[in-house]
Amino acid sequence: MWPFSTKKTITVPLFLTNTLSGSKDQFLPFVAGRATLYSCGPTVYGPQHIGNLRAAVFADTVARALKAAGYQLRRVINITDVGHLVGDGDEGEDKMVVGARAEKTTPKEIANRYTTRYLDDIKALNLDLSDIHFPRATEYIPQQIEMIKALEKKGLTYKTGDGIYFDTELFPSYGKLGNQKEVAQQAGTRVSTEGKKNPRDFALWRFAGSSDLQKWDSPWGEGNPGWSIECSAMSRALLGETIDVHTGGQDHISVHHNNEIAQSEGASGKPFVRYWLHNAFLTIEGAKISKSVGNVHTLSEVIERGFHPLALRYFFLQAHYRTPLSFSWEALKAAETGLEGLWKTTRDIKKKSRGKASSSPYAIELRSIFLDDLSTPQVLAALFKALGDDDLTIEQKWGLLTEADALLGLSLIEPPQDAHIGLHDLPEAVQSLYAERVEAKKQKDYARADELRIHIENSGYRVEDTASGPLFTRLER
Repeated sequence: MWPFSTKKTITVPLFLTNTLSGSKDQFLPFVAGRATLYSCGPTVYGPQHIGNLRAAVFADTVARALKAAGYQLRRVINITDVGHLVGDGDEGEDKMVVGARAEKTTPKEIANRYTTRYLDDIKALNLDLSDIHFPRATEYIPQQIEMIKALEKKGLTYKTGDGIYFDTELFPSYGKLGNQKEVAQQAGTRVSTEGKKNPRDFALWRFAGSSDLQKWDSPWGEGNPGWSIECSAMSRALLGETIDVHTGGQDHISVHHNNEIAQSEGASGKPFVRYWLHNAFLTIEGAKISKSVGNVHTLSEVIERGFHPLALRYFFLQAHYRTPLSFSWEALKAAETGLEGLWKTTRDIKKKSRGKASSSPYAIELRSIFLDDLSTPQVLAALFKALGDDDLTIEQKWGLLTEADALLGLSLIEPPQDAHIGLHDLPEAVQSLYAERVEAKKQKDYARADELRIHIENSGYRVEDTASGPLFTRLER
């Protein structure tokens, strides 16, 4: 764990819909003035789709709310680079093995590649990475083994032919999160339960098989950790035995998050999480995101189609986090049009106010709305209403935008000077220059690549390389 500041803080009321209680509760931290936040992060066997990125923006929105309410914050987003099987019910291969095989490389190389891409993606979506710790599961194997040993000592585990399992019958409240007790009774019935005492029991440690490319020594034999034990061990190591807030997608409630509760509370005897928050699904034109359907979209594709990354963030914020959201390219275009209009207004207000801000009742209203369960659609509506109020001074409007930017993360204070454009929107001559630059970089001719970048700029365009893809902007002349 890393230390909090010793400075005193003043907090204001914050209300969150807690999956554990099933109600909207006032946030009351474990330690006054301080908040700890753990968010389920990516399994880095490939690029993250935009549904995964909705969860990331949601976690960032929670962090912004905690800060806006006055809390000192410690944040963790985990990186899963081992243990997450193709099926969540302890069946199938490790996704990292599948990804490594597909790209003819190693799990470590896959993890490095797609962790970098994920970090670039969330940075492009305006998450501040400076205050987030990103632990990798492979870096915390000893802590996971120690937690399993603690569970074993308390008699909560048993051994089968393929691993060490948690005995859910000995944790009577299993399934309490989201009132999933009946569902939990059926968990795992779709897979072979040979060796299990109960279908819902889950693996803590799996013995190494012939296909495992990552394995470690343990008191039970060579193998690798189960998926859920990773989050419990990393959150405990970095944030303590009891944490304030845990976020994730609603698909994690029934199995993964109930598993985390069982093993964390089973090991410590203390409450694990005080507030569980879950974002609703993102669908593609009403259909579940699925590779087999062919509707998996990434931020790279968003950018290649000419959209600014923050158009996607704005699209997410137009719906409440607990509301299912259906994505389409038409809806994203409408969101970008709205955001560009807001940026245009912002530039005008910034220029007229000369960056001088003053307070207004609207700013207080915006924060109050936001702190009532992260009501981002209502914040946007109130913001547009206030900007159209002729009774507000230009300085008050700038102050309002400053407040809104802290809450929403839409670059309202420093809006892009030009709308982002895609590769195919560039003149053919510039496209050719860019293609030549890509080839020069492949050949490691960085001097030529830099020369071509200058040629592109002389043609009126700027290119910025990111792991999510190239970002093009039109330069002012």
